[in-house]
Amino acid sequence: MINNQYKVAVVFGVRNDSSIGFQVAIKLHQSGCKVVLNYVDDTKEDVIFLIEQNGMDSTFAANVDVRNEEEIKSFLSNIHENLGAIDYILHGVAFGSQNVMCYSLPGNLEKTPSYIDIPFEDLMDSFNISAYSLLRICRVAEPFFAKNASVLTLTYNASQRVFPGYAGMSINKAALENIMLYLASYFRKSGVRINAISAGLVMTTSAGGINGVRKLRKLGKITAPLGNITAADVADTAIYYFSDLSKKVTGNIHFVDGGFNIMGVAVDEE
Repeated sequence: MINNQYKVAVVFGVRNDSSIGFQVAIKLHQSGCKVVLNYVDDTKEDVIFLIEQNGMDSTFAANVDVRNEEEIKSFLSNIHENLGAIDYILHGVAFGSQNVMCYSLPGNLEKTPSYIDIPFEDLMDSFNISAYSLLRICRVAEPFFAKNASVLTLTYNASQRVFPGYAGMSINKAALENIMLYLASYFRKSGVRINAISAGLVMTTSAGGINGVRKLRKLGKITAPLGNITAADVADTAIYYFSDLSKKVTGNIHFVDGGFNIMGVAVDEE
C-alpha cells in the first residue's frame, strides 16, 4: 500500500457513493491521507454521511461552488491553516444542462436544441464548472501547495472523438485537457505536477444524463479489450498520481477505459 501518512488531500466533485471522486477519496484515506471534501447545497447530506460512514473527518468539509473564487479561497486557506500544506487535489467536477447535452431526460417534454443550436449561455455555465474551474482552483491553491504537490482531473474520450450523446460536454472536456497541459507547464517553477485520467464510461449520476448510456456501456463491454471499468478502477490509477511514484510525471492524459480508446471500430458480440 502507498504510504500517504501526514499528507493532505482535497477532493472536489463528490456527489454520492457512485462518484469517481468518492472512490478516490476512499483510496486516499486508506493510504493515510487527511482527506477533505467539498459539497454543494443538494449534495451536503449525502457527502457528510459518506465522510462519517467511512471514518473520515468532516470538520473541514464545506459548501463550495467552484464558480466562486472567494469560496474556494476560504475553503483551501482554512485547510492550509489547520491541516498544513495541500499535497493532492482531485478536480472531479463536471456539469452540463440538457441544453448542453442536447438530450431530454425521459418524461421531460421540453425540446432540447440540436448541437448546432447549443445556447451560448448554457455552454458557458457548463464550461465554467467543468473546465475553467480547474484553472480557478489551481490559481487559488498555488500559495497553499506543498512541495511536489499533485493535481489530477477527470476527462473523457469524447474530447477527441465524436460521441453524439455527449454533445457540448465534449467541448468542455477538450478545453479541460488543454488547461491541464498549460498548467503542467506553468507549474514547472514550483514542481507541482498536474495530470488527467481519461476514464471509461462509469455509471455515475452524471453519466445517467448521457443519451444512450446503457448502449455505450454494452458497446464498451464488447469492444474494449479489457471490458468496462468501475469507479474503483479509476481510483486505483489515481492513487499512483497521488503518490511519489509519479513524481516525474506531468501533463499526462492517462486512459483507464479497458483499452476502448485504442479501437478503430466496434467489435461485434460473438
